[in-house]
Amino acid sequence: MFKKILVPLDGSQLAEAILPKVEDLARIHDAEVTLLRIALVHSFPGVDKTESEVHAVRAAEEYLAGLESKLKNAGIKVSSMVRYGHGAVEIIDHAKSYHFDLIAMSTHGRSGLGQFVLGSIAIKVLHAASIPVLLFRVKS
Repeated sequence: MFKKILVPLDGSQLAEAILPKVEDLARIHDAEVTLLRIALVHSFPGVDKTESEVHAVRAAEEYLAGLESKLKNAGIKVSSMVRYGHGAVEIIDHAKSYHFDLIAMSTHGRSGLGQFVLGSIAIKVLHAASIPVLLFRVKS
């Protein structure tokens, strides 16, 4: 059923908590997994942020390379991609552009004021995605 699984990661242990579930799904469905990291640098107006952007993308690539290696060693067909931009928008665009069957990600599962104040990429993805989204709630 799921042949292409997209796993957005932000570099946190919370985000990585989905990986064992994704490994199981990939094995069951003989699916390919793509790890996705969104890089974004905030800067002051009038300041050239090119060097910071390049550094952010390289750091994201290095982070994903380590996880990709672990998954490959576990026998999972995996690749990784870094995109530059805003979280939910880039995740949804990537899922559509590359015809993924599933987006799998972890979430704090906050509600009410906590979600309003902090925002939730997972909730934004859930509401905007045209494909199934697997959210794994991690208790903090």
